[in-house]
Amino acid sequence: MFEEASEVFDNMFKSSFPLTFIVFIPAVLILVSPLPAEAAHEFTVYRMQQYDLQGQPYGTRNAILNTEARTVEAEVLSRRCVIMRLAEFSYEEYQKALRQSAGAVVIILPKNMSAMPQDIVQQFMELEPEMLATETIVPVYFAMEDDELLSIYTQTLTSSSSQGSLSAAEVLLHTATANGFQMVTSGAQSKAISDWAITSLEGRLAGVGGEDLPTIVVVAHYDSFGVAPWLSYGADSNGSGVSMLLELARLFSKLYTYKRTHAGYNLLFFVSGGGKFNYQGTKRWLEDNLDHTDSSLLQDNVAFVLCLDTLGSGDNLHLHVSKPPKEGSPQYTLLKELELVAESQYPEVKFSMVHKKINLADDMLAWEHERFGIRRLPAFTLSHLPSHRLAQRVSIMDSRSVSPSSRHGAGEPPAGRNSKLVAEALARVIYNLTEKGAPGDLQIFTEQMVQDEQLSAVVDWLTAQPRAAQLVDKDSSVVSTLEYHLGHYLKDVKRHYVKADKRDPEFVFYDQLKQTMNAYRVKPAIFDLLLAVCIAAYLGVMYLAIQNFGVLYGVVRRITQPKTKTH
Repeated sequence: MFEEASEVFDNMFKSSFPLTFIVFIPAVLILVSPLPAEAAHEFTVYRMQQYDLQGQPYGTRNAILNTEARTVEAEVLSRRCVIMRLAEFSYEEYQKALRQSAGAVVIILPKNMSAMPQDIVQQFMELEPEMLATETIVPVYFAMEDDELLSIYTQTLTSSSSQGSLSAAEVLLHTATANGFQMVTSGAQSKAISDWAITSLEGRLAGVGGEDLPTIVVVAHYDSFGVAPWLSYGADSNGSGVSMLLELARLFSKLYTYKRTHAGYNLLFFVSGGGKFNYQGTKRWLEDNLDHTDSSLLQDNVAFVLCLDTLGSGDNLHLHVSKPPKEGSPQYTLLKELELVAESQYPEVKFSMVHKKINLADDMLAWEHERFGIRRLPAFTLSHLPSHRLAQRVSIMDSRSVSPSSRHGAGEPPAGRNSKLVAEALARVIYNLTEKGAPGDLQIFTEQMVQDEQLSAVVDWLTAQPRAAQLVDKDSSVVSTLEYHLGHYLKDVKRHYVKADKRDPEFVFYDQLKQTMNAYRVKPAIFDLLLAVCIAAYLGVMYLAIQNFGVLYGVVRRITQPKTKTH
């Protein structure tokens, strides 16, 4: 009976290979089918800057990510997503990932940035310009740390670190059996944003006493900048400058309301956009007022232009000039009044003038007043920074929680003190108080008139949202709110727009700056390869067994058949 069954199965399998396939393959698939990928974590990532300026590309040129996670401790980073923590970040390791053509770099930022040691904050500030100095095809992202993301980093770090101390066979076995994470972004490839408009705002207070009155221009740019646009809050640069401009507008609007204190100076206030992109808003505003109109305050008697930049911290004030003012000029008068007020009323403030010529060969202008200097308008920039090269001006670390301006202690906030100092100096120029014999310690604005709480509230509001130029369009709440406040204090408030030329654009912005990233818990790619080899070997053995079923059955029967005793 067994011999007949053997012949039946043997003939059935040999004559019908499809039947063999149908019988055995479902069983194989059931046994070896992989587990479905598990979504380990979903989180928001912020992509590094991507823009073109004067035809030169900057930042990362890619936005798509679908690759396995590693840390920099791994030997091979090619086509891997390299995860780093800010606390252990170094430029050398970052460059290592770029040199090995990593699939992407994700830098994890701490939840509480204010708790970061100042040396780490300063180090990263200084590295940001280097990261943006040249373009890279590797997508670079930033993510805020949470418990699940930290767990993913820890597991990946353990897996990457252990490979360096193992033999080749152990590494292969470890790689095949370990769990990994596949990092995938949900967005599309980045593309240039067409017809993007940078918005600037102007308003004025008209003087009294004649037609050809001198004009004082007060300027501050409102946009922020950092290695990642969605993380650029710009507390000091230039939230402090904008808040001071609004405070000056409020104070002098009160003085210009009364006939007795209505001065013989026109005051023109300009809140510029695109400041971090070579002051594009200021450039277009000057072109519109000097080249394309016959009636403008900038064409007449401009006393000086005062640009406000990074004034929210420190006990130093530097007046940056492209050309030292001549004695007897309005610019020289302001310089001396600033020195006098600082010495008489704020002795803790160290005031100085910094002279730097305009270098037209540079890709970027140093300060905003240089835009006016190129058009032969007397201008300077007031800042607590001694140099335009300092990293505080272009860093994501310039936030309300990290900036020194938020940690002034029990004393008077630097922003409020600096606003009073500038307001007093301007008032002394406008009302010619020094020539009238007024002492240097005479206060025009009382403590009640200058509102530190309002200054702080403005900076809080400005730093509540990122203000990178790529994110602030003409319909932004930032623009509309600034326009509202200027309209509350000034007359003839209007908007100015600048769009890049389509044939030869001076600036180009790109999208996909904020995305959702998913980390899937998966087996590594080599696991799939080994699994395929095992399946192929299994099917090969089963095929040979089926083709030789009669022989195999005979062998098994001989082994299992009980031996008979012979007499």
